[in-house]
Amino acid sequence: MRIGELAQRAGTSTRSLRYYEAQGLLTTRRAANGHREYDESDLRLVKEIRSLLEIGFALEETRPFVECLRAGHTAGDVCPASIEVYRRKLAELNEGIARLSAIRDRLAAHLDTVTVPERKRPCSN
Repeated sequence: MRIGELAQRAGTSTRSLRYYEAQGLLTTRRAANGHREYDESDLRLVKEIRSLLEIGFALEETRPFVECLRAGHTAGDVCPASIEVYRRKLAELNEGIARLSAIRDRLAAHLDTVTVPERKRPCSN
């Protein structure tokens, strides 16, 4: 299939596909006329990349998943390197949640101490 069809079927842009290729995540074959040629395995790789990006992974973090699929596995998350990326991402998310929870707690505590004086006119225009 050509790049436009791959982009459409994967739900992405041709520009993104070229970028994935430049980053070494997607390899391409060239037809005699110079056009990029892709097959169903490329579609699977792009869908894996897109699904990981959609849940917050950085593009470089998708590399172990892509390599796992290229190695012939039926899923990109069955290889040790992929599982390690999952663990790192989970730890990162837990740290972010802890930071946000602390901010929320401080804000709630501060709000409990705030008193609104009676005003004869509103605070805003």
